[in-house]
Amino acid sequence: MNKVPMTVVGADQLRKELDFLKFDKRPKITEAIGTARELGDLKENAEYHAAREEQGICEARIRDIEGKLSNAQIIDVTKMENTGKVIFGTTVTILNLDTDEESTYRIVGEDEANIKANLISVTSPIARGLIGKMEGDEVMISTPGGETDFEISAVEYI
Repeated sequence: MNKVPMTVVGADQLRKELDFLKFDKRPKITEAIGTARELGDLKENAEYHAAREEQGICEARIRDIEGKLSNAQIIDVTKMENTGKVIFGTTVTILNLDTDEESTYRIVGEDEANIKANLISVTSPIARGLIGKMEGDEVMISTPGGETDFEISAVEYI
């Protein structure tokens, strides 16, 4: 399986979610299944079927997280020298040359992406257009609104 790039924060969040699922949610689901079994006929027992479905979703998420963590390539840019180059984990400030609007994004793994928190996935069009470029470079990025020219005004390794 391929390595999954992840920031230190992203790996910590996945470990916390995994602990919650294994040690909090899983026992509660098991208890709910036991309680529903006591209600009688399992064929027509909606509570039982709902609890079993929830158990399946929980177990699938546990397997998914364990797989990602076992293949994680944790990248900590704070321990790297800032060369001004955009790489995974950096915080990039870009200036839209058409509108003079400035935006700041941190390039993170897919599980960490949250556009409302300015965390963009390394696989997003903007991140793909920025990776490998240097502070001060002008780049044209294909966005849903079409081709847009940006200038990389800052690259931070924080």
